[in-house]
Amino acid sequence: MGIDAGFDMVPQLSRTDTDYKAWDLFINMVKERYKTDERMEINSNYIFFNAGEGPILPFEGFKFMRFSSKVSGSTATTTGVWDIIQAVTRIAKSIFGSRVRYWSEAFDDYGYYKWDEVHASIESYDKVDGWAAPETSASPSANLTSSEHMPSYLCEVQSIPGRGKGLIALRKITMGTRVLIEKPILQTRNAPPASLEPTIARDLKSLTKAKQRQFLSLHNNFPGKYPFSGIIRTNALPCGSGATVGAVYPTICFINHSCRSNAHNSWNETLEQETIHAIRDIEPGEEITISYDHGGPSSHRKPWLKEKFGFDCDCFVCRLPLVELEKSDKRRKQIQQLDQDIGDPVRMMSRPSASLLNCRSLLQVLKE
Repeated sequence: MGIDAGFDMVPQLSRTDTDYKAWDLFINMVKERYKTDERMEINSNYIFFNAGEGPILPFEGFKFMRFSSKVSGSTATTTGVWDIIQAVTRIAKSIFGSRVRYWSEAFDDYGYYKWDEVHASIESYDKVDGWAAPETSASPSANLTSSEHMPSYLCEVQSIPGRGKGLIALRKITMGTRVLIEKPILQTRNAPPASLEPTIARDLKSLTKAKQRQFLSLHNNFPGKYPFSGIIRTNALPCGSGATVGAVYPTICFINHSCRSNAHNSWNETLEQETIHAIRDIEPGEEITISYDHGGPSSHRKPWLKEKFGFDCDCFVCRLPLVELEKSDKRRKQIQQLDQDIGDPVRMMSRPSASLLNCRSLLQVLKE
């Protein structure tokens, strides 16, 4: 006895390339969601969840009918299977939309397919007879440092203790050097997560498997109901100053923030690619960083970074002793004011000498 709940795929997936890509994207999303969860077991032909009655997902999506388990009783409660059913259902809906039919016996809804059909489909998971199983051994970040994306002799993506991944200089990079130029994986307009999620899911379906892996390998500081939107919110850079369109990139999105960065990012409208240039000399082994914020004192920067990107900045500047940090904040306020004055077109026309003096003052403060 007990209450069963889950979802059925109606109609079932076909063996077409379109359905294959969509299912592969779904499987990779589930793997990413539960990659640190010991309840997920990846076998040669399917994913098994050691929770409840052991819900299972095959790698050959055309065989799939149902993902479900009993969600009541002591076993279901202690293993947390209800949360798994809910989370996997949300991921499936973001990709397959109305084909995903959620049901629960608690509401006298018993699913679309008969149980004998479902059991027969599950028994077929052990035999590979159609699609090739997705490449479970491939790293999600494979090919991130290929020559298509960066001059590999300058830098590479590496793991950094306490910071996840980042871009590290392999040799000295002189100021002004173009470190990297890269095409977007995908672009999207600003929108609330609820409306953005299905748009991103649709766009991802049209990408190659390699590009889907690149997208899913990006960090998500906002996990939960809208996983695709969380990746965009964490990583997207605007396609130009004041742009309403943002983009994510296979390598550039691994470049971390620093309030005292050594590189600058800029959208090249002509090439339709994002570029990274060194704004000072960068030594071998040094992390390449850009600034995510718009300047100003630490009391403004840190809350803004937390809200927009979901992290607490712990860079060199933010770790300064209080006296030094206050001096830094004072200089940054000066920089903002000078930049505002220089950009005033009326002042530039009526008082050109004063504007030129502001330019010199700004250069001096930046050197400090």
